[in-house]
Amino acid sequence: MAPLANVRVLDLSNVLAGPFCGYNLARLGAEVIKVEKPAGGDLARQLGADPAMARRAMGLSFIAVNAGKQSISIDLKDPQGKEIFLRLVAISDVVLENFRPGVMNRLGVGYEVLSKQNPRLIYCAISGFGQSGPWSHRPAYDQIVQGLSGAMSVTGDASSAPLRTGFPISDTFAGLTASFAISAALVDQRQTGRGRFIDVSLLESTLAAMGWIVSNQLNGDIDPSPIGNENFTAAPSGTFRTATGPLNIAANEQRQFEKLCDIIGRSDLKTHPDFAARQSRKDNRNALSVQLNQALAARSAEEWEVVFNAAGVPAGRVLSVPEILAEQQVTGRDFVETLTMSNAEGKPMRVPRPGFKIDNTFSQPSNPPVLGQETAKWLTKIGLGERDINRLAEQGVISGPELKRSDLADQLIAESIIGDAAK
Repeated sequence: MAPLANVRVLDLSNVLAGPFCGYNLARLGAEVIKVEKPAGGDLARQLGADPAMARRAMGLSFIAVNAGKQSISIDLKDPQGKEIFLRLVAISDVVLENFRPGVMNRLGVGYEVLSKQNPRLIYCAISGFGQSGPWSHRPAYDQIVQGLSGAMSVTGDASSAPLRTGFPISDTFAGLTASFAISAALVDQRQTGRGRFIDVSLLESTLAAMGWIVSNQLNGDIDPSPIGNENFTAAPSGTFRTATGPLNIAANEQRQFEKLCDIIGRSDLKTHPDFAARQSRKDNRNALSVQLNQALAARSAEEWEVVFNAAGVPAGRVLSVPEILAEQQVTGRDFVETLTMSNAEGKPMRVPRPGFKIDNTFSQPSNPPVLGQETAKWLTKIGLGERDINRLAEQGVISGPELKRSDLADQLIAESIIGDAAK
């Protein structure tokens, strides 16, 4: 059995931080049920590089982190929708949300209410800055947090910083942080029956991941500065030029540096007063890089990569995303998984699995759910009959691919979408 088998998660989150958390939990075996609003559902359904898939409410951004989940569509602003949600909470283990602090309370389904409904409930709230503090109610997106956290100030070099990372790293850190916090709380829940309130902040998750840099500032009074592709902890450790392109080398240890010098035919650098000791190499990293780049120009990045790694000097080419996805190291470990769904041109959709295996295996994920795909199923499980389900669908309280809405409900939902877009 998967580690989180028999765990049920109600995932109310949108876009990335929360859904990435839910994706990891689902791939660990949890039954993750997305709770989406009838008017469009998760915004990520409209995001991604394929407009045709976005029009089908299956945007590529949504597919990336929602395989293996179910979907129910409920209007939590409607008292009937709220009652349905409370009945689902009573039979679930975890509620996950990434609304701005206070939103769930205003809807009448905050932690205090839900924990009375289910004292064993683990409630995880992901937000930009956490549930308290002067910034707690500020709107936050990944880019905003990257800038505020100091991450952008140390990314790039003196001419390009501040620079954001090429992917939403703060959202990703928060999703991972929430995943392991929930997993830990589930262990205690199983042993004691105790529920928990988990407060995850994008800002704090990012700062925590910057631990070495933060520690240098807190304890060494060192203001971090951007040094591009160099490693601030060691030299030579960074990106160097070869005959064919860039190569990362991490000769962080003395023996690795000495081996590097021998391989490139510059044994004299081992005893040079500017480079012989670890600190002197850091102090004179620019001069050392000049010497190394001259020697490395003799061979290709591919050749140097093989030679250095064989000698115990860590090295790797700088690859593009298509290049690394085509490498045997990735393909041979089945990192990319093929779903049974296809795009408009009939091309199968693929997703990356999480970055771990358990017992050297991973179960095949189901396709990301259509909006409201399991609404009728779960409402039946909590005791609603077909007549009640159809009535709720006609009123626009719920939605699903097999449920019929009245013309009035469609009009109200359309007005809601227009209103949301205008805000």
